[in-house]
Amino acid sequence: MSADTPKDRFRESAAARQSDDGDEDEQDLWAGGYSGKAMYGTWLLGGLITIGLIAATFALPPVGLGIPVLWILLGCAYAYKKLSVHYELTTQRFIHKSGILKRVTDRIEVIDIDDVTYEQGIIQRMLGVGTIKISSSDRTHPELVLSGIDGVVNVADTIDDVRRKERRKRGLHIESI
Repeated sequence: MSADTPKDRFRESAAARQSDDGDEDEQDLWAGGYSGKAMYGTWLLGGLITIGLIAATFALPPVGLGIPVLWILLGCAYAYKKLSVHYELTTQRFIHKSGILKRVTDRIEVIDIDDVTYEQGIIQRMLGVGTIKISSSDRTHPELVLSGIDGVVNVADTIDDVRRKERRKRGLHIESI
């Protein structure tokens, strides 16, 4: 039976599209968090301060006690950044978890992601890390910034590819009606 009105053709097209999609299983595509390589400036500064403290230890021996304290503080800063944020990308959602003592999980539907950009400085390009910015129509996170992402180019491309694929899959084109 063929549809006579545009309304009937629209319903048939929508029903056919829904039956084609089915309930596809959600697949994990990427998971990650903050990379220690993004703290290159902090590590370099820590090294320079350590050299200065070693030199100062000859004049004032108690200053040498500051070296382990410095590296313990740097280790704590790294652990906080590493443990406080986690990201997961699936074929349908981008999941952002933040916090250590209080964990907050936010989900953004991939179809709601509007734009994906990334930034890298010169040294970040050499190390392969950077910052990804995701703009979306999600109310809780209209703009999400992912700092210190290792393999930033591949991750940004993966997010953009899955976004485009999901929009094409769920999109209903008026021309086909």
